[in-house]
Amino acid sequence: MSPNHRKILFVIDALSFGGGERVFAQIINGLDPVKYEIFLASQQSDHFYSVISNKQVQFIPLDFSKRINPALIFKLAKIIKKNEIQIIHGQGTRAEFYARLASRLAGKSWYISATAAPVKGFNVSETRKRIYQLLDGFSERFVDRFIVVSDAQKEKMIKERHIPQEKVVRIYNGIEMESFLCDRDAGLKIRKELGLKEDNILIGAIGRLVWEKGFEYLIQSIPDVIKVYPNVKILIVGEGPLKERLEAQGERLKVNDHLIFTGFRSDIKEILSVIDILVIPSILEGFPMITLEGMAMTKPIIATKIVGITEQITDGESGLLVPSRDSNALTKAINRLINDRGLALRLGMNARQKAEMEFSVIKMITETEKIYLSLCDVKVG
Repeated sequence: MSPNHRKILFVIDALSFGGGERVFAQIINGLDPVKYEIFLASQQSDHFYSVISNKQVQFIPLDFSKRINPALIFKLAKIIKKNEIQIIHGQGTRAEFYARLASRLAGKSWYISATAAPVKGFNVSETRKRIYQLLDGFSERFVDRFIVVSDAQKEKMIKERHIPQEKVVRIYNGIEMESFLCDRDAGLKIRKELGLKEDNILIGAIGRLVWEKGFEYLIQSIPDVIKVYPNVKILIVGEGPLKERLEAQGERLKVNDHLIFTGFRSDIKEILSVIDILVIPSILEGFPMITLEGMAMTKPIIATKIVGITEQITDGESGLLVPSRDSNALTKAINRLINDRGLALRLGMNARQKAEMEFSVIKMITETEKIYLSLCDVKVG
C-alpha cells in the first residue's frame, strides 16, 4: 500500500437521517479517493447512501437496529483486520460502543469519535440515557481523538469528563455555501402549495418535533404577534413525537388559522427560500445545521441564547438571540424584524458572510483531514 493511500472506516448507525449522517456524507464526498480508501459501516439506508456521491466508497451494511447486539463487535473487528483499516471514525452512542470495542479488539488502528449532541438531549427514557452514559464513559478510553462541534463542548469534555486536552479537537460543522442560494421560482411554488396570500409574512421553524427544539414557545408567541401583524403565518417543518401536542396547543390558543404544520420535508432549501424569518427556539442543541442553512440563505434569524447557537450567531450582528423558554422575548424579536426590514436585511447579509468565513464544508473537511494525517503518521501502539 502506498504511504499516501490511507484506509478509513466510517461507522454510524444511520437508523434515521440527521446531522451526523449529513456531516459524514460531506466528509466522505470531500475526501480524495486517490489518497483514501473509504469504507462505510452502517444500517442500510437508501436516503443516507443516496447523498454519498463518492463512487469509490465501499458500503458495509450492518444491523444496528437491535439495542443489544454483541456480534457487531466481532463483525467490525473482522472488517478492521481484513481491510487493514488505519482510521476508524465513529458517531452515535450505539454504533460507537461497538466500534470502539472492535477497534481495541482488532488493534493497529486509530479511533476518532465525532461527539455532536449531549446524551441528555436524546429522546429516550432516563434509564436508557443513564445506560448510554455508562457505555460511553466505559468505551471512551479507547478513543484517540474526540471531534466536538463547539468550544463550549470542548471545555465541557475537558473539565467535566476529564478528557486530556490534546485529545479534543473543535471542528465546526460546515455548510455547502454554493448550494444554498434563494430560488425565487421554488419559493413561489411553495407559497402557492401552502395557500399563502401575497401579503402573508412567513415565519419558519424547522426541526424534529421534540422537546429540546422548543417549538411550544414559538406557538405560545403567536397570539401576541398576530395582534400586531394579523397577516403572519407560522410554518413548522418536521415530524416527531410532539406533533399532536403542538397541534393541540395551537387549537387551545385559537391560532390554527395562522399555524401550518408540513410534516417532514426533504426540500429544506426551497422551504428556506420562501420564509421571511427563521426562528430557532431550541432549549438544547449541539451545533444545529439549520442555523447554518439559514445563514447561507441570507435569512434573518431569531434563535435562543444557548450553548452551540451562541458560537453560530452574534447577537445584533448576524441574528437576534433571545432567552430560551421565553415566548415574550420571541414575540418582541419577531415583531422587531417585521417592523424593521432594513435590520432584517442587514442581519441576513451578515449571517451569509459569517457562514462563508467560518462554516464552509471545505474548511470542515480540511480540518478533519489534518487529524487523519497526523494520526496516520504515527504508528499504533
